[in-house]
Amino acid sequence: MQSTAAVVTMVRDDHFFLKAWLRYYGALFGRENLYVINHGRGAGVAELAEGCNIIGLPGDPHKNFDMKRWRLLNGIVGGLKSYYKHVIVGDVDELLVIDPEKGRTLLEFLEVRRADQVLTPLGLELIHRIDLEPDPIRDRILGPRRHVRIAPHYSKPCVISTGTKIARGGHFAQYPKLNTPEALYLFHLKFCDFEEYSAAMNRRNAVTSAIGAEISDASIGRHWFASERGEDRALFDGFAQMSMVDGFDMQAYRKHMHDTFKLRGDTGFYEFDRPEYDAQYELPERFSGVF
Repeated sequence: MQSTAAVVTMVRDDHFFLKAWLRYYGALFGRENLYVINHGRGAGVAELAEGCNIIGLPGDPHKNFDMKRWRLLNGIVGGLKSYYKHVIVGDVDELLVIDPEKGRTLLEFLEVRRADQVLTPLGLELIHRIDLEPDPIRDRILGPRRHVRIAPHYSKPCVISTGTKIARGGHFAQYPKLNTPEALYLFHLKFCDFEEYSAAMNRRNAVTSAIGAEISDASIGRHWFASERGEDRALFDGFAQMSMVDGFDMQAYRKHMHDTFKLRGDTGFYEFDRPEYDAQYELPERFSGVF
């Protein structure tokens, strides 16, 4: 039984993303090393995550949901790192991937990484180019979907092997050194499929409607509110208008992270600038089928 890496997430009803998360991390690390917090104790989540370590929680809507969630996740990560060399933590629609070009698995990569640090992969947002990718997603996402945009917002400090605190949303950590290993990426899957996006947004809008709070009065991401949603089809049509960049050279983006790394005010957290890049790439063929 390996003790190199554990993976932690919290999920409520997002079965599409949970299936991908389980399929990917389960094959890499073994389900016995996956920790699924079942928010609302959904029967579907419990069934899909059989063989994992499932923690059931009450699912009452709450305006400070995200704050409560990350308080819990910080505690669980802090405990697990006493038993594992590394703990990967994040949302169920985020997958940590090592470039297949390196010829090693993510587990093999982490086995030779020293502990007592935080690793921050480069964020890539997988987008569904509905004008170019008509095929539905079945067993694998990469293949039917091949386009990504640079997403500094998802360059998260998500691999933890030292005592630290992660900010709400997982975007910042109280760790004074930025480690961005070459070829390590965090794929954000929110926009990987038009139909699944619409269904997920309907569920999240329903949660914030049940809470009855305003955006300014809630510790929940703005994207959970119907007033911030916009028109789904127009959003996905807009991906075609982004600049297409040849090749797959990410060095400049990692360099910018390091060049702008600094304290986030007096919070104790560290950050780097997160510009909105008008840049998309087609993934090299070697990524097809990774998840």
